Amino acid sequence: MILPTENELRAVLARFAQARIDHDALPTGRTSRALEDVTYTLCVMTGARTADRALLAADALLQRYGADREGAQQQHETLAAS
Repeated sequence: MILPTENELRAVLARFAQARIDHDALPTGRTSRALEDVTYTLCVMTGARTADRALLAADALLQRYGADREGAQQQHETLAAS
């Protein structure tokens, strides 16, 4: 599976959140399709089959991106101190 970039993942999560809010506030055929579309995109990005699993996978990816960033920062600080 090709991993999405952090920015791509965050953008789809934001779209998912907005679609969920829009659909919950005033469900219509349009909001339902928008939610289905972004849910599908999120599932494809994370390799999951359900929205719940996709959200869990997205959280794990974001934690990984954060840990990678912290590791790179620590390495940079170590090199700078040398």
